[in-house]
Amino acid sequence: MSQDMSKKAPYQVTQPAYSVSHHMVTTAFEVPGHKVIRNLGVVRGITVRSRSVFGTLGASLQTLVGGNISIFTRLCEHTREEAFEIMIQHASELGANAIIGARYDANEIMGGVTEVLAYGTAVIVEPVEVPEYRS
Repeated sequence: MSQDMSKKAPYQVTQPAYSVSHHMVTTAFEVPGHKVIRNLGVVRGITVRSRSVFGTLGASLQTLVGGNISIFTRLCEHTREEAFEIMIQHASELGANAIIGARYDANEIMGGVTEVLAYGTAVIVEPVEVPEYRS
């Protein structure tokens, strides 16, 4: 069993090797310098998190002084990162090399339990040929 569980999806999606690199994921509907040659459909990464009693207590103390609640900020960032990685694994399973229209959504399932969803459209792109100009 792997010691580094933070990089593993909580459920089996695909083999660990990615075919979608992080720089090929965009919120736009096109990848600059590339054209979409095939649309593979919607991909998603879902993770559900809850606050620990200690985290909630620490955050409550931070609210007394005001400002950024760093405990919750780290929790939110980690949760979004995990959902993003699962989305990339899903796209890789379909054979994509890019994801366009990427978005996040979050819903509270019950008090202190939140679902974060990263989703987008898995596509296959290829570089656009740049015409050669004569001088």
